[in-house]
Amino acid sequence: MPAIVGILSTFTCKLPSFRMCYHTSTTTTARRSGNYGPSTWDFTYIQSLNSTTYNGERFVTRRDELKERVKDMMKNEEMKELEKMEMIDELQRLGCSYHFEDEIKAALMEIYMKNSDSYKSSSEEKDLYATALEFRLLRQNGYNISQDVFDVFMDGERSSFKANLCEDTKGLLNLYEASFLSMEGETILKLAKDFSTKHMKYVAHDQNLGDQNLLASVQHALELPLHWRMPRLETKCFIDSYKVKTTWNPILLDFAKLDFNFVQAVHQEDLKFVSRWWENSGITKRLTFARDRVVENFFWSVGLYSKPMYANWRRMNAKINCFICTIDDIYDVYGTMDELQLFTDTIERWDDVSETGHLPEYMKFCYAALHNFVNEVAFDVLKEHNIFIVHYLRKAWGDLCKAYLQEAKWYHSGYTPTYEEYIENSWISISCPLTLVHAFFYFNNPVEDATALHCLTQYHQIIRLSAIILRLANDKATSPNEMKRGDVPKAIQCYMNEGRVSSNADARDFIDFQISETWKKMNKFRIEGSPFSEAFIEVAMNIARMAQCMYQHGDGHGIKNLETQTRIQTLLFQPIPLI
Repeated sequence: MPAIVGILSTFTCKLPSFRMCYHTSTTTTARRSGNYGPSTWDFTYIQSLNSTTYNGERFVTRRDELKERVKDMMKNEEMKELEKMEMIDELQRLGCSYHFEDEIKAALMEIYMKNSDSYKSSSEEKDLYATALEFRLLRQNGYNISQDVFDVFMDGERSSFKANLCEDTKGLLNLYEASFLSMEGETILKLAKDFSTKHMKYVAHDQNLGDQNLLASVQHALELPLHWRMPRLETKCFIDSYKVKTTWNPILLDFAKLDFNFVQAVHQEDLKFVSRWWENSGITKRLTFARDRVVENFFWSVGLYSKPMYANWRRMNAKINCFICTIDDIYDVYGTMDELQLFTDTIERWDDVSETGHLPEYMKFCYAALHNFVNEVAFDVLKEHNIFIVHYLRKAWGDLCKAYLQEAKWYHSGYTPTYEEYIENSWISISCPLTLVHAFFYFNNPVEDATALHCLTQYHQIIRLSAIILRLANDKATSPNEMKRGDVPKAIQCYMNEGRVSSNADARDFIDFQISETWKKMNKFRIEGSPFSEAFIEVAMNIARMAQCMYQHGDGHGIKNLETQTRIQTLLFQPIPLI
């Protein structure tokens, strides 16, 4: 411990009490503006949240009682295989499956081993619905089940699915959801996606469909498939719709509601902590050009991993997101090229704070705050795992700032890169690799694994693929506003500039196709394995899911997007009524 204390003394520094004289330079230097509005939720409101109700003794005791009853239900040996799969699916979509991880793994392993050689099941499980449900559950939980299980539903030449299946709406819905767990080259699943999508679109406009809950589920799935959705948001949606199902379990519903409110209370405590840190940092007061988006930054953290026991990760990640926003605005909006070059060089060298006299005052302040934060994270990992990681973190921040600088150079020189050239830089500038480098030391066990560390520093494909989805989803939503403000051309503009397509709509279709193909590659790495832990892979995939949540209806981060604001309000501030 004395050695660690000695190291700590070299980590921390006092934030400089700078006179903010950089405003003087604004009288002679033209500065752009992002025209960002104030935060929707102010500090006083966040701190006033009462998060003690649903994690109090009475509610926790009741939740734990229901948890034991659910466990007893799962132990029922008379439960049929399809019923067990439906219960697992409901637990996962209700957001409370983390309480039963061992039981679910055992049940899925039994199902997988039973049907691993060939698709064998009882007569009631030979329909499309049961087959697709089993396939999706196994794939999304890491089992390499073959697409050949759908052979029985295809015509003799395996060129199409049987026409009579279009009448099975429930089966089509589950076939559709299963198809999004496909990997590259899986032609049966490609046919499954095309077939189910075509017929579900007919169903979505069928006002005569008797089962209105099924109709709503079809419309919901066509908007965005389950595999691409933010898990926590899907939990809220599924709880809201669960009771109107033709078959529903009141014990599961009561348990899910209590658990949702309990987890929300934990998230509120996390947010209050991060909000105090953000307020005390003084960044919004000193760097007034930067976005004040502490709630949105925390919302990303909930999307990446919402389990209540990972509070330290959510708090740390929200801080990272705040720094990313601030530094991004320095490069995109406020800094001059000379200043940005100086700042990038300082980050790459990781200068001592006392050696930053060459920086303008606003950059000195930002750098000192970041320097302290990185050293704080490194020290926490040193205490927990006895591994020195500061060089990994410094490299990740350096890579991010170099990518930012490249984009600034393109903008200031008026250069439009090729699509490939743009992507090769922008998958780093979107900040996903930086986030996952930090996440590794919270989710990968053991953190000392040499192979995993090497893959981390080389930005393994799972990191790159997650980053590409985030970049493309971001560009689709934010490029119109950023082009008006003045920014480097985004993926859509770079692709169009090469003359490959003639319209913005065609370019956006190309981006959608790239997102879909990238998901297939991610699915492959999830199934075929990597040197990383399951939890780390889940965070990587959740970044992609969160991207499609945050940018589904435009820029849900930089601009006050009503849909995103409503989602945040629902997930973080509004408990589910228990009556």
